[in-house]
Amino acid sequence: MIDITGKRSRFFLISIGVILICIISLAVFGLELGVEFSSGSMMTVSFEQEVKQNELEAELVSLGYSNALIQKFEDGDFLIRLPELSNEVKAELEAALITEFGIFEGKFDKKVSPMVATETTRTAAIAVAIAAVGVLLYITWAFRHMPKPFRYGACAIVAIVHDALIALGVFSIIGGILGWEINLMFITGLLAVIGYSVNNTVVVFDRIRENLIESPHSDFEIIVNNSLMETLARSLNTSLTTIIVVLALLLFVGSTIQNFTVVLLIGIIAGTFSSLFIAPLLLVVWEKSGWRRFTRWIPTKSSTRS
Repeated sequence: MIDITGKRSRFFLISIGVILICIISLAVFGLELGVEFSSGSMMTVSFEQEVKQNELEAELVSLGYSNALIQKFEDGDFLIRLPELSNEVKAELEAALITEFGIFEGKFDKKVSPMVATETTRTAAIAVAIAAVGVLLYITWAFRHMPKPFRYGACAIVAIVHDALIALGVFSIIGGILGWEINLMFITGLLAVIGYSVNNTVVVFDRIRENLIESPHSDFEIIVNNSLMETLARSLNTSLTTIIVVLALLLFVGSTIQNFTVVLLIGIIAGTFSSLFIAPLLLVVWEKSGWRRFTRWIPTKSSTRS
């Protein structure tokens, strides 16, 4: 039998290393906010003649829109994100594009004011926070008959934060390279990641509970290790089949839901790791008070007085 709990330090180091890379990525690349979270206008255009993206970018720069973001779809259409424009300025922009590239079909899809963008950002943050608090309360209640049930909820929250940080960090790398933006589909995917992570974690915790009931006097670390071995194949098979479905969506549905599918793909991988090698092993560390050895360097009141 594989001693997973005995190798917990290795899994923690892997997790810390990945999270550090993600934090550095967030600091370097940041997150490019979509029009839903920042004020601006979005315009979809389809030219009759072939137009290259660099040509369109050069024309927009010459018109004074150096900060315009352009995304080209597989069918040749362009999605252009611009600052908030008045109706007169929109008409002038359309006329300039017609003069340069000929007749095209175009429409402004969205116009978001700064106030609406701020409200959307606040609402999205509240949704994620409510989901996290709800998970903590539910898991604590579900394991209320176990000793110290709050620990199960707290470890599940750590796993959620772990998965969310990795999803944000990896997406910031992709956004920095490909210019992808954070939009409402991304938030939807992030909430789905939270749900998936909790589902996998609860499966492992539930097996730990069953084994504790059957062997209440056994060593907690051994029980957790046995529970992980019993649920390992199930968790990996579930994640693999889900990844296949998400990859199919990413490859064949197109760019419409690419933010959703990419963040879901990242979250499934991170969530599988955290549900097996982070949350349960944190329970072991907490039960054995193993965290104290990591905090010995922190001076206590008694040591400072002496």
